Amino acid sequence: MNENIQPLNPIAFSLGPIPVHWYGIIIGSGLALALYLAIREGDRRGLPKDTFADLMLWAIPIAIISARIYYVIFEWDFYKNNLGAIPQIWNGGIAIHGALIGSVVTAYVFAKKRGISFWKLADIAAPSIILGQAIGRWGNFMNQEAHGGEVSRAFLENLHLPDFIINQMYINGTYYHPTFLYESIWNLAGFILLILLRRVNLRRGEMFLTYVIWYSVGRFFIEGMRTDSLMLGGLRMAQTISIALIIGAVAIVIYRRVARLSETRYLAQEN
Repeated sequence: MNENIQPLNPIAFSLGPIPVHWYGIIIGSGLALALYLAIREGDRRGLPKDTFADLMLWAIPIAIISARIYYVIFEWDFYKNNLGAIPQIWNGGIAIHGALIGSVVTAYVFAKKRGISFWKLADIAAPSIILGQAIGRWGNFMNQEAHGGEVSRAFLENLHLPDFIINQMYINGTYYHPTFLYESIWNLAGFILLILLRRVNLRRGEMFLTYVIWYSVGRFFIEGMRTDSLMLGGLRMAQTISIALIIGAVAIVIYRRVARLSETRYLAQEN
């Protein structure tokens, strides 16, 4: 039976000689939905309608480049002998932490240029970011990457997963943990949490910092199951960064409250 299982085709269609990969379609769809939701919420919160569209013109390419640079740095032993493979992101190999670093720096500079509160911008964007991540993980599914360690088919069946997921987790004769799915579900739960927290009217900045904490907690545990972690010495970089982000986000919340830097609430209309 197992010998007859074939992976899903990672190529959706071709435009002449150019293959269009499901990975790119899924990532693009996640970005489009995230942008739509951010624009709609930004309009409710009094931002000009073109704010997030203009931001994305800069943030998307910078995020892709920074995500690739981050990945290449930690896989330099391979890429130093394969320089031509560096721009081939369609074969996988981008790191979400690199993308987030590039995006946050871009958003900070953009906000300063536009005279908008960075924290207001980040709070509005937070649910969109984590929803985009939840969708984007399905690109890893199509590429049969970002999976965990070996498991049995019975284990996957006991999770009540549909056959198309179980079969896609059959890679080179072995079944693997669908860690892409675990993270996608965790991120979807985070999206729901952040939408609910909008009604709580948190202090400015705390929506975004809640996103950072939520995502980092889930990523820490899920990363421990993966087989393709970027390493520095004996440390999984994603776990190390997740711990640093959790501590940093909590410290920023406490500092901003003690220093009374966060008296403005999420639902306030002023910049």
